[in-house]
Amino acid sequence: MATLIDLAETPVRELNQALHAPDATSWRVLNPRGAHAVACGIREDHTVDIEGHVGYYCAGMNQYATVTVHGNAGTGVAENMMSGTVRVHGNASQSAGATAHGGLLVIDGDASARCGISMKGVDIVVGGNVGHMSAFMGQAGRLVVCGDAGDALGDSLYEARIYVRGTVKSLGADCVEKEMRAEHLAELAELLKAAERDDAPADFRRYGSARQLYHFKVDNTTSY
Repeated sequence: MATLIDLAETPVRELNQALHAPDATSWRVLNPRGAHAVACGIREDHTVDIEGHVGYYCAGMNQYATVTVHGNAGTGVAENMMSGTVRVHGNASQSAGATAHGGLLVIDGDASARCGISMKGVDIVVGGNVGHMSAFMGQAGRLVVCGDAGDALGDSLYEARIYVRGTVKSLGADCVEKEMRAEHLAELAELLKAAERDDAPADFRRYGSARQLYHFKVDNTTSY
């Protein structure tokens, strides 16, 4: 049975302190009402269900835990996540999965600007659209967009891979469309399965780095 925490009665700090203990492994959080930093810094293999909308940095720095938000999430959900799974059954504000090193972030709805900014190994699957400059300076990991992407997708990209099912408003500096080979279709199928989606991998296009901005070149000064 899940341990019940009502944030209408219990401060977020007490919840986060309790989630650091290995004793109870299943948690249900009521009345988050847009609170910030809910379920942050977990380092245990917990399952946490948050019943409602959350504010900034929910599930930030997550390790091992499975955190599910039954609502929308504010800025920086799963920021700097290391491992585990974070799922948002709604929309996410800007910078979802920022700087995250590992794990899986699933957003069932739309994600705002800079989704996956400076991602360093995380896998992000967005069921809807993403805003401008998503995967900006993405270093490693995969971003899957089942809807459309806004301006400057993948700007200054390193080695993160991007898959988009819909339209891309514009590509950022050094981001180009790439061939969708068999290994990419297989990789994408695994990511969609992990996110519990039934989209067809063949409907997506792949984007990645042209690798022209890794080292300074005077001819590319307008692109930096």
